[in-house]
Amino acid sequence: MTPTPPSAPPSGSRKPERLLFLVFLLSLPLLNPWVRGDGVGYYAFARAPLIEHNLDFTHDYQHANESFRENRLDPNGNPYSEFRTATGHLDNHFTVGPALLWSPFLITAHLGVLFARALGAHVLADGFSTPYRLAMAFGTAIYGFLGLLLSFRLTRKYLDERWALLATLGIWWASSLPVYMYFNPSWSHAHSAFAVALFVWYWHRTRDSRTLRQWIILGLIAGLMLDVYYANGVIFLILVYEALGSYSAAFRRVTLSTPRVSQLFAWHFAFAVALLLCLIPTFITKWIVYGSPFSSGYVSLNHWDWTSPYLFQVLFSSNHGLLSWTPVLLLSVLGIFLFWRAVPRAGAAFILAVLAFYYLIASYPDWAGISSYGNRFFISLTVFFILGLAVFFSRFARHFAAPNRAFAGASILTICFVLWNFGLMFQWGAHLIPARGPISFSEMARNQFTVVPRDITAQLRRYLFRRQSMMEQIEHRDLEQLKENPPPP
Repeated sequence: MTPTPPSAPPSGSRKPERLLFLVFLLSLPLLNPWVRGDGVGYYAFARAPLIEHNLDFTHDYQHANESFRENRLDPNGNPYSEFRTATGHLDNHFTVGPALLWSPFLITAHLGVLFARALGAHVLADGFSTPYRLAMAFGTAIYGFLGLLLSFRLTRKYLDERWALLATLGIWWASSLPVYMYFNPSWSHAHSAFAVALFVWYWHRTRDSRTLRQWIILGLIAGLMLDVYYANGVIFLILVYEALGSYSAAFRRVTLSTPRVSQLFAWHFAFAVALLLCLIPTFITKWIVYGSPFSSGYVSLNHWDWTSPYLFQVLFSSNHGLLSWTPVLLLSVLGIFLFWRAVPRAGAAFILAVLAFYYLIASYPDWAGISSYGNRFFISLTVFFILGLAVFFSRFARHFAAPNRAFAGASILTICFVLWNFGLMFQWGAHLIPARGPISFSEMARNQFTVVPRDITAQLRRYLFRRQSMMEQIEHRDLEQLKENPPPP
């Protein structure tokens, strides 16, 4: 089956969505409510205002994991002065968007803790105790699932829902997403997958006749998408592509119902105002921390490798290459190009955004993500990967005379990718391969067929029932690898 125009009525069946929800419920025991690495910065933007009513991140530094604290705190446990900004605040260049999305869950947890303490419970109301971390992790999982659900619904508009369902499950469990949806929930990537999926889904839903109110809503979603992850700004190229066609039609007055240039400008102005309003939390926090609303704290754009991007390495390097670590995405990429050929109007906009995101990450000096499972930056493109994988499966099905055999073949292929990904996630989490820097493909492949089948069942049991000791062991191994191979200054 080939992609069809969005006018084709989607199936009214709720069974696939119920199945996705059931899988989500069964996956919740995998939640790992810890705050670690980059997550310290993301979570600090939620905890400090909620508990201390300011942006003093001292306690967040002090409660961080050991590998985070090691080079940031002096022997007395106080942050080194070089981590202070011009305003006297501790450096926190991470985005505020995840904190905004966590806030309903954390506020609920805080009220629950205060109520429990009033009844005599001894749980700490400091933002670090278990109820807060559970609320944060659960919130991350919810947003990750909503991103998957929106991606499924968009994909189902073009393809048979069985391909949409299989592709959703495939990207869910065979990409980098599960690491940042469950294992490292304090990072921003699951939130980013949700925000981009929400933007693309709503853009697609309203693109044929968008009202002023819908333009404002789209602007608010766009602002949230930037609040969560700055790199998501290139997704706006979808709107740029759309606007070029709209203004061209307006100047030529293709039909009497074609919007006038002035009307288009008014809509786009409303979109921009809504976007800027939604960015106010980012502007305020950066102003407080860095002294300027436009100072991100990241590497200056002048130092990016715009003229010599790492195009090949980003995809195939042993240092967290996108396709070498998560090979299912090769099928997704092929499917995105097939979708472009089959549905040029939406496909051109999508592929423009995907290629721009690829170029942006390839130009970033830390394109490998330092400590990363696969190339974590691309989790933002989950909605496109699900659509692309579904298109690939539908084209794959043409080679089978019986539809059921085609689905069985695609399912077996997906299971193989999922099992491979689970093995590699186990190796990465257990530090059988380095969490940072390049890995040995031969060692990794050998582990997949020897060490992983032998140890993964016992380690999964430890993860489910003795998680605290397992996390301490992982942290200890991470410190050992850092001492053996310290990061460049």
